Amino acid sequence: MKSDEKRSHRLNYLLKYYLNNPKEQDLYLRVKQLGVADSTAKDYIKTVIIQAKKFYSQ
Repeated sequence: MKSDEKRSHRLNYLLKYYLNNPKEQDLYLRVKQLGVADSTAKDYIKTVIIQAKKFYSQ
């Protein structure tokens, strides 16, 4: 699996998780369970929160 595919799958998984449990701390713990670096975790969290806001605004 290519790295961009892996990232996309992870972001979709995290978005579903965040929509069911909208707590940033829990999201951070879930991201870290994926075994990513802190900088990547922060990027994932920002992306997921932005996507969630778009989802809620529709």
